[in-house]
Amino acid sequence: MNKENTAVDSILVQDFNGNQIDLINEYRGKPILAVIYNNQCLGCTGRAIPLAYQLQKENVGVQVVGIHSNFTNTKVTENDIKSIFRIHELPFPIFLDEGHLVYDQFDSEGTPQWLLITKDAILSRSIFGSQEGAQNRLFYALEQLD
Repeated sequence: MNKENTAVDSILVQDFNGNQIDLINEYRGKPILAVIYNNQCLGCTGRAIPLAYQLQKENVGVQVVGIHSNFTNTKVTENDIKSIFRIHELPFPIFLDEGHLVYDQFDSEGTPQWLLITKDAILSRSIFGSQEGAQNRLFYALEQLD
């Protein structure tokens, strides 16, 4: 389990073709703001995903990524992921967490779970939720990011 202020060796996810990607290697040297979410979570699709898009526009030095955790045995497709968006392109990279391994890796409290990882691959903050209090903690954490 990764805890705050500890190094993150890897975050293994899949792309829509089933290829394994390590987000730490993929975005090496760049801070990462990852939101672990699920399409069936209304707080995720109604608040967290739009917030992630907003944060991507406001924090150009931070790589925003979505990680869709799958809690069922049903295969999630690219079309399933895109179905929550009004546009046909993804607003930021979204990856799949089959078997919710990343969700478990960070001892997530639920969805959405925000992970702020420094450019040196240290888990700076892990924040659960999408309501005002969680958003404020997230804004503060981004301001404090070195």
